[in-house]
Amino acid sequence: MLQSSWLQPLDPYVQTVLELSGDQERGQAIFSMNCAVCHGADGAGHVGPRLWEVSNRKSRAALIEQVTSGKTPPMPQFQPNPQDMADLLRYLETL
Repeated sequence: MLQSSWLQPLDPYVQTVLELSGDQERGQAIFSMNCAVCHGADGAGHVGPRLWEVSNRKSRAALIEQVTSGKTPPMPQFQPNPQDMADLLRYLETL
């Protein structure tokens, strides 16, 4: 298999999340408990940016990295278990 040097292998956590099926309802509950304070109850933005159509702007792997990295203060580092992250990702894709 030909592999380009600019492609990096996925982090094992990200790979695990991407292999799981997410549950939108569970993801919405996770969002409500952990994200809605800053991003608004419906993702319309508040302290944090608006998340509507965020999955059109970022890849699934990039969304996971954004949520878990803590590299964009004031957003804290947040690393849910892989199934919870898959559920949250599924919900974000509906916004």
